[in-house]
Amino acid sequence: MNVNLVEKIADAVLYEGYILYPYRPSAVKNQQRWNFGALCPESYSLAQKGTEAWTMQTECLVNEAPGAMLEVKVRFLQLMSREVLDPESRVVPSLQVNGQLFQTWQEAVEREVCVPLLNIRKAVSAHLPFRFSGNKQLEKLYDESTADLAGQILRTQHTIEGLIEITATHLKSGLIKLCVTIKNVTRLDHAEEKSRDEALLRSFVSTHTILGLRQGQFVSLLDPPEVCREAAGSCNNIGTYPVLVGEEGALDCMLSSPIILYDYPQIAPESAGALFDGTEIDEILTLRIMTLTDEEKREMRSGDARAREILERTEMLPQEQLMKMHGAMKGVNRKGNGT
Repeated sequence: MNVNLVEKIADAVLYEGYILYPYRPSAVKNQQRWNFGALCPESYSLAQKGTEAWTMQTECLVNEAPGAMLEVKVRFLQLMSREVLDPESRVVPSLQVNGQLFQTWQEAVEREVCVPLLNIRKAVSAHLPFRFSGNKQLEKLYDESTADLAGQILRTQHTIEGLIEITATHLKSGLIKLCVTIKNVTRLDHAEEKSRDEALLRSFVSTHTILGLRQGQFVSLLDPPEVCREAAGSCNNIGTYPVLVGEEGALDCMLSSPIILYDYPQIAPESAGALFDGTEIDEILTLRIMTLTDEEKREMRSGDARAREILERTEMLPQEQLMKMHGAMKGVNRKGNGT
């Protein structure tokens, strides 16, 4: 498995939609974030009559092979509220202290749950509960000229709990059907009274699953061999789309994500770095960032650490790197059609 290549694709999925141009908390499109792969608490899903998911199911096929071992990794973002408080401890949208802008916003922490290796030649029925404890952090802001308390930043993260269920079923065709189900079993009292924002703070966001094989081969669900088509068609994937990842032709790794991809997706080599918006073109977003006003850049820089990285990277982008984004000819056949 080409771990580096797989992780690049997985990270792109993890942060897709994290924060969108113009990369400022005040922008309307950033008022409600991370809609991809959000698994809310079960009680909230039931209160919303199923319009919000609390489970995700991946089903895929493996060719039976002696000694085949399965490794499963579930990754997601957990939101953390960041509230800016004035000197009277009231929540405010923003606060300027010592020339620096502080804004009420949501941050995110990467979460990863690794399942111990499973021998899928045996009948598998694994259940792995997981839990991440909540916490609160209070940061005081002081006026440098007077040493008086100018405000505070309160970061709050709630406890979340989940369950990963894995089954391996042997089919008559000599294939093994794998099923990986992720459930958000976080307790949320009075769920019917909670807002979506409150539920998101107890949700798994941008949830996706990486499945790896040792001494085994996955079957493409997008283009399965003829003998596997019926079995591939029986796979029931809920809220996620598994594809082969890694080097072209490799069959030892699958990425199951809430974003529709083809087998063997790649990050364009012309890309200078993540922009968190796969529906846009790197060149367009880069040029747009360059045209932001100083005040807009100031808000972008102070709103989120990853947005600040985008801005700093763009401001230092050499001309030759920008020209690489302008377009690349991949190949033309004699009839004039792209190959």
